[in-house]
Amino acid sequence: MKKAHIGILALMIFFLVAPVGQAQEPPMTSVPDQMVVPPVDEYARAEVMTIIEEGQRSFDNEAYSQPYQLVRLRVLSGPEVGKELEIRHGYDFPIREQQKVAVGQTVVLVKTQAFGETTYLISDPYRLPWVGLIVAIFLVVAVFFGRFKGIGSVIGLLVSILILVKYIVPTIVSGGNPVTTSLVGSVAIAVLSLYPAHGFSRRTSIALVSMLISLGLATGLASLFVGLARLFGMGTEEAFYVQMGLLENIDLKGLLLGGIIIGALGVLDDVTTGQAAAVDEIHKANPTLPFIELYRRGLSVGREHITSLVNTLALAYIGAGLPLLLLFTTNTVQPLWVAMNAESIVEEIIRTLVGSTTLIFAVPITTALMAHILKRWPSHTSV
Repeated sequence: MKKAHIGILALMIFFLVAPVGQAQEPPMTSVPDQMVVPPVDEYARAEVMTIIEEGQRSFDNEAYSQPYQLVRLRVLSGPEVGKELEIRHGYDFPIREQQKVAVGQTVVLVKTQAFGETTYLISDPYRLPWVGLIVAIFLVVAVFFGRFKGIGSVIGLLVSILILVKYIVPTIVSGGNPVTTSLVGSVAIAVLSLYPAHGFSRRTSIALVSMLISLGLATGLASLFVGLARLFGMGTEEAFYVQMGLLENIDLKGLLLGGIIIGALGVLDDVTTGQAAAVDEIHKANPTLPFIELYRRGLSVGREHITSLVNTLALAYIGAGLPLLLLFTTNTVQPLWVAMNAESIVEEIIRTLVGSTTLIFAVPITTALMAHILKRWPSHTSV
């Protein structure tokens, strides 16, 4: 049965390296001579040396005010390293109290040159060192508590990121079909991340097959639901920026479908591996159970999995869109049905429903496949 592992792995590697049709290069567009070329910003890190002045600026006869700071910075990177500057923070762009800087803080400095003038602005706090520390804490916790499984899960995560960055994104940018590219990339992620995380075993193989079947189902559901809801992929601010510049020919509807497919993959990883393990343990506890009884008991465990995961998935999407939810609930200009009809709201509803519906189907699919394999090949050797 080990040949099944090799065959599946070879098939997935083929999908990973095979071209997705023929990627069409976006057509070149000529730039009119009269077009004004926007200024190119330069970025550098800078350290806050001194807070020279800070306070509140009032507007509209003191009806509205915002904080401001006059700070001295020292540039830490770039061609102007070592140079000291005085920056008016909160003058050209409004800031909140939480966005005020402190002495010793490292910030991102933006230099803009336009119409013969040079302007410096504080863009953001420099967050990358803290992000690196948080990632390190995650890796230590995963390896410490997961041991070899934890190491495997980290490897699987890195493989997933690598496929996203090196295959899915470049292929879509170069003109590849977003749906086909996302589906092929998701298949590659499924096999190349699942085995390092869970090992080469019968459970993993059944989970993988179940995941691929459910992924195809998710693709069909996403296409059906998006079509019925008349979604065009323009429900977010990011979609507007995607169609600017070199990405103006990107199929936004296809991009929406691709995102839904990739999002469903993460849920399927959890439910298929967990369900395969549950059915396997039930069989080990009582190997004499017939197929129907093994399927029934496995499905009973799976229903509990469905209940928790549907709620988890909905909360994950709601949490990610919490600012949008706040705007939705405080909207007094439009009627409730108009706000509910907005594409930005319907997109999130469809994302949640596709993921939830797919994981519901994944439970009986995985249960039936695992029960069939266990009764057909009752030995404990890997498939």
